Amino acid sequence: MKETGIFNKAASIATTGLKDLSTVYYNLGPARLYEETIRRGEAELSAQGALVARTGQHTGRSPKDKFIVRDANTEDQIWWDNNKPITPEAFDLLLADFIEHAKGKDLFVQDLIGGADEKYQLKSRVVTEYAWHSLFIRNLLIRPEQSELASFVPELTIIDLPSFKADPARYGIRSETVIAVDLTRKIVLIGGTSYAGEMKKSVFTVLNYLLPEKGVMPMHCSANEGQNGDVAVFFGLSGTGKTTLSADASRTLIGDDEHGWGEDGVFNFEGGCYAKTIRLSAEAEPEIYATTQRFGTVLENVVLDENREPDFNDGSLTENTRCAYPLNFIPNASSTGRGGQPRNIIMLTADAFGVMPPIAKLTPAQAMYHFLSGYTAKVAGTEKGVTEPEATFSTCFGAPFMPRHPSEYGNLLRELIAKHNVDCWLVNTGWTGGAYGVGKRMPIKATRALLGAALDGSLNDAEFRIDPNFGFAVPVAVPGVDSAILDPRSTWTDKDAYDAQARKLADMFIKNFEKFESHVDNAVREAAPAVRVAAE
Repeated sequence: MKETGIFNKAASIATTGLKDLSTVYYNLGPARLYEETIRRGEAELSAQGALVARTGQHTGRSPKDKFIVRDANTEDQIWWDNNKPITPEAFDLLLADFIEHAKGKDLFVQDLIGGADEKYQLKSRVVTEYAWHSLFIRNLLIRPEQSELASFVPELTIIDLPSFKADPARYGIRSETVIAVDLTRKIVLIGGTSYAGEMKKSVFTVLNYLLPEKGVMPMHCSANEGQNGDVAVFFGLSGTGKTTLSADASRTLIGDDEHGWGEDGVFNFEGGCYAKTIRLSAEAEPEIYATTQRFGTVLENVVLDENREPDFNDGSLTENTRCAYPLNFIPNASSTGRGGQPRNIIMLTADAFGVMPPIAKLTPAQAMYHFLSGYTAKVAGTEKGVTEPEATFSTCFGAPFMPRHPSEYGNLLRELIAKHNVDCWLVNTGWTGGAYGVGKRMPIKATRALLGAALDGSLNDAEFRIDPNFGFAVPVAVPGVDSAILDPRSTWTDKDAYDAQARKLADMFIKNFEKFESHVDNAVREAAPAVRVAAE
């Protein structure tokens, strides 16, 4: 077995049990990984030099194929209503089969770090079958200094073998695709999928399990910092604007997807960004667009035209087209991945029902209610079978990555909000003037103006009204913003139709929250929307 690259000889790949391999490539940089990727026919180059890969059948995560080992340590710690168990015996068998499947193969190893705060960082080794996967994860996690690699000892090991097809009956799983997580031994096995996002979300899942015991709140969020050191955190599911709105040229980007909030403030888990590119334009999102024109960026499922120019409007492979790039590709990105205590928390939703106002101020109890709810909406055309707006509730704005019960994360968040006197806002980037298909998308200029007023503190001085359906405070007027959109009902031609939609959405919130009611206090329960008709 040939081994090449810089690595700790005392912590080689053999310590994972992998053996009889062909060549193991440790910690290759972008140029070498490009060469290996192209030589193996795994991807192609865009006209500007980005690496363009396709993920085949899986163009997104496979949450139904993700399993956590149920053992003595995890039995009482995991939220099993949301996470699927696999037995230790089945995991051992799967690991043995991974080791056997890997024999004779070339593998790529990256030794990386999850967590910019040294007190909480997770040293992670990612072993991949594909060279482009190695570049992807190198872009996404924190890269140690080269001088640290010779003594690097991983705590977490991820083995990613897309060519491995699981036998569901053999392991007690669902399909040929498997993401199996052993939180006790800190091993993750990924097979049967080429979607690279599974690797980064596996690191996130493990940190989400480990950090709450240390009093650190793990968050599926983006974060940025103003010139005065005011940190803002943006929670939001895919498609709500989490990456777009945090990439603000006037503020320093801390990170776009995963963070921790501890005693010293906010810190990024990652060293890169994984931004959606469908309908990406230089005009609307110049910072992100510029990264797609660079050597070192990985474009995922992006279609190239005959001149190898990326066509970001082409969703024929998937609407979930992506680009993965190091954080320093963003001009105003933080070099440390760390910021102080948040001054503002923004919870983003893309309400396709056209009911939510573009911004609302939340009390701490309302913030916990909406955090546990994690509401957004899917719209027609984005997923097979979705023909009209469909509510999605993903607790903590990231249910697939939350091993523990949501109340653990919710209580941590509420304590931190109270301790640091944080202002909380709900921002709707969805539809106004009607539901999807009738109304129009909330103007991005209005969203940015409202966010700017929230972040600079001026919005706190505005006059507010109480929304009759959701009970939160909504500004009546904000300089530079059409006051009409601040009252969603007034933007609807058919007021009765608005009232019916509002009742429908409120009912969905109430029904979804039933599973959390026994885990929260009365103040949070009372933050639920009221099912009543708004007055004319």
